[in-house]
Amino acid sequence: MQSLWMLFASFAFSVMAMAVKLASSTYSISEIVMYRGLIGVLMLFTLSRIQGNTLATRLPLAHLWRGVVGVVSLWLWFVAISKLPLATAMTLNYMSPIWLATFLFLAAWWRGKSGFAWGLVAAILASSIGVVMLLRPTFHAELWLGSLMGLGSSVLAALAYLEVKRLGQLGEPEYRVVFYFSLSNVVAGMLGCWLEAPSLAQTFHQHSWKGLAFLLVVEVFATSAQMAMTRAYRLGNALISANLQYTGIVFSSIWGMLVWNDQFGWQAWCGMAIILGSGSIATYYNTRNNMRGTVTAEKTPSDRSPDPIATEL
Repeated sequence: MQSLWMLFASFAFSVMAMAVKLASSTYSISEIVMYRGLIGVLMLFTLSRIQGNTLATRLPLAHLWRGVVGVVSLWLWFVAISKLPLATAMTLNYMSPIWLATFLFLAAWWRGKSGFAWGLVAAILASSIGVVMLLRPTFHAELWLGSLMGLGSSVLAALAYLEVKRLGQLGEPEYRVVFYFSLSNVVAGMLGCWLEAPSLAQTFHQHSWKGLAFLLVVEVFATSAQMAMTRAYRLGNALISANLQYTGIVFSSIWGMLVWNDQFGWQAWCGMAIILGSGSIATYYNTRNNMRGTVTAEKTPSDRSPDPIATEL
């Protein structure tokens, strides 16, 4: 029952993605990234002051690397959302567990600590077929860039997760990791706005009530989804929770059809189903490896949640 928190998290992430797509018609991606981080910085700074926590860190370079990888991944994902049908962009981003399993498997195999996982290899190959089936029915010349950005976002999201995991193992609390990631969003977003603007006076778009509402929905639902996902992994079955996250593809498909009248042929639906199934298999390997790690290794406070992929952290 506790894993049902993941259903809400997936729903909330789909609403966030919908708001990003709507906001992209008013604001640049740089502005959306900046505002996404700004609210998080203010919230975490205030909470740390109230709770007496410190934001000082002894791992600035690790936070910098996590910020660079995470910001680029988030930026690419937001661009993909603005250019592609919502369900397509979400599905490509949900390939992160497949890439993560691939990285972990190759690393273990290279060190001679793992046999050849035929099931995982089959899942990786199947996911490639799924991507081709998903993109081909809706692929147009103007969409190729968004598709590549969506795939690139999923690869970088897996790398960002590995860095988040390492920071946790080094003793960094979650609030500090998220704070510096949010701060990275603010800095990168402001820099992007400045580089894109024809003049200093035109650095930012003027606000409207509708635009502010979209930005608020992005932050509120992203934060709510993150909290619900954390609760799902802490209280529920890790494998069930991890697989329930793929319901985000279903939710985003519904939003796409209702808001933008997106239509998908049987090939696209089959591609989504193949990617979903492949992701579930990869998630099994990720969860199994994490569970083994928590049994054989000494646990740190931030290592107790066996989540196989951190979504949009």
